[in-house]
Amino acid sequence: MALVSINQLPESILLEVFTHLPARQLLLNCRPVCSLWRDLIDLVSLWKRKCLHEGYATEDWDQSVADWKVFYFLCSLRRNLLRNPCAEEGMRSWKIDSNGGDQWKVESLPGAHGTDFPDPKVKKYFATSYEICLKSQLIDLKAEGYWEELLDKFRPDIEVKDWFAARADCGCTYHIRVQLASADYLVLASFEPTPVTVHQWNDARWTEVSHTFSDYPPGVRHILFQHGGKDTQFWAGWYGPRVTNSSIVVSHRMTRDPAPSVAQP
Repeated sequence: MALVSINQLPESILLEVFTHLPARQLLLNCRPVCSLWRDLIDLVSLWKRKCLHEGYATEDWDQSVADWKVFYFLCSLRRNLLRNPCAEEGMRSWKIDSNGGDQWKVESLPGAHGTDFPDPKVKKYFATSYEICLKSQLIDLKAEGYWEELLDKFRPDIEVKDWFAARADCGCTYHIRVQLASADYLVLASFEPTPVTVHQWNDARWTEVSHTFSDYPPGVRHILFQHGGKDTQFWAGWYGPRVTNSSIVVSHRMTRDPAPSVAQP
């Protein structure tokens, strides 16, 4: 019986096979095999099919997608890049930049003179003290799977969120600073709003802070996230702002409208 080349299969069958293969394997191992495979793997329809297969889009998807290949990779990489955002692992993964007063402490919701968090899955928070308490994480985007062309040519939106609350019986001041930095840590874009002061005898409600970096300069390789604060009464203990459920997410959305991508991941 004569051997049959896989390339003799109908293109529709080859596309179906490619739909089920890992995306990076497709680009790094399959695309260089021959011109037929290269042309099929470069088809917009393949990457749209992969997005549908993985649930990143639906048949009735009505949002404009400039590049389905890039959209696929951004969706597959999408997650919170901050580790231990809700204090479930104590202070693990956080760098303590300032540890004033009685230092950072992890407490369980709702806490003394506090309120429940809007999301019941969040059970804990980080509490600050009577002198400034700051903690941070530095994210290496290349180590997290984002390659240079994706970051520099397409510059996907970077979404930042944080939550803070005061104790009802004590005022506090909350700080946040987020910076996009180059490989050698040159700051390329920054979000550092004026510190928020909450007065004593407040409703202790949780407040979300959010910011989206869009169309930032090329060269971003790191993200620095830092937050914290202190109380305004200078009381011993943990009367400063409480923080939890922080997140940094590289979105599948792109404010820019770049030219179609090349194949290399």
